[in-house]
Amino acid sequence: MAAPRLASFALLFLPALAAERPPATDWVDPSPHLSASVTVGAVRLATLDWGGVGPALVLVHGLGGNPHVFDDLAPLLRAHFHVLAYARRGQGDSDAPLKGPYDVDTRVGDLGRLLDRLKIERAHLLAWSTAGADITRFAAVAPGRVGKLVYLDAAYDWSDPTFVSELEKMVVANAADLTDLASLDTYRDWFKESWLGAQPWTPALEAFLRDRVQVADDGHVVSRTPNLVQRQLFAGLSGPPPPYARLRAPALALYASSFFPVDSPNPGRAFLARDFEERVAAPWRAASIARARRELAHGVTVRTLDGTTHTSIGVRDVEKLATTIDEFLRGAPSSSAAR
Repeated sequence: MAAPRLASFALLFLPALAAERPPATDWVDPSPHLSASVTVGAVRLATLDWGGVGPALVLVHGLGGNPHVFDDLAPLLRAHFHVLAYARRGQGDSDAPLKGPYDVDTRVGDLGRLLDRLKIERAHLLAWSTAGADITRFAAVAPGRVGKLVYLDAAYDWSDPTFVSELEKMVVANAADLTDLASLDTYRDWFKESWLGAQPWTPALEAFLRDRVQVADDGHVVSRTPNLVQRQLFAGLSGPPPPYARLRAPALALYASSFFPVDSPNPGRAFLARDFEERVAAPWRAASIARARRELAHGVTVRTLDGTTHTSIGVRDVEKLATTIDEFLRGAPSSSAAR
């Protein structure tokens, strides 16, 4: 996968502003977590801790995200697990070194050192989106430290150059324009229409959105992540295929029913989303499911969650989702057909 292509892809989301973070607004994140930071090697990682009783469950967000995306889901898992999340390097409130590195081995090293600093010997791991590469590699190199794995539309080969090329074209077509970036409100509307679909807005999504951006003095929205870091984050997707065959941990692989919202109220975006789903996402998903069943020899439960997109899978029907995750983590591993 060529780094220049990924570099251009990175800049499609939002331009970055080299400025101080603006003062806090009146909005307050209602999720019951404690915020802290942990230094691992040369970087400081921001953490959220919802507490809870039982073994550790560490939640890992995807590329361009932050741990606040779990604000609605995490509290529902505290009855049987100690639930934590962190911002991966270069994202959210974590350090974003301009010279990197941001490759998967570095990210996996961050996860291991974070567990060391938090004195967590063994944990269940849940990944959303591209973080699937991180937890898969960690489970392969440190199998004794992993209980079970949960993938939220994450059990894919994210380094697949064909898919990334097609995804880049789709992101170009859906990119926010200057009107969409005029304010936090217009940016929120664009995000809902382009990525989320028919999903009620929640406090977790609001916290997630606010942690992604800065608001400039004139009110327009800019990214918190420097452009140079964005390019390296996308380049970090390249690498070998996921080493499923080396895993000893049982896995739950949950897949969205579409990558982009095919029910967008914008006819043009809805058409593009349906075309992308039929030509690119559906075959990629089917191949990924077949591979997961074939290579995850220690047990995989596969399910497709109807009515979800890649971006809504972890915030839609969170009570039902939490029950599914809780039952899998506390029960015996099993295999099932996607549905």
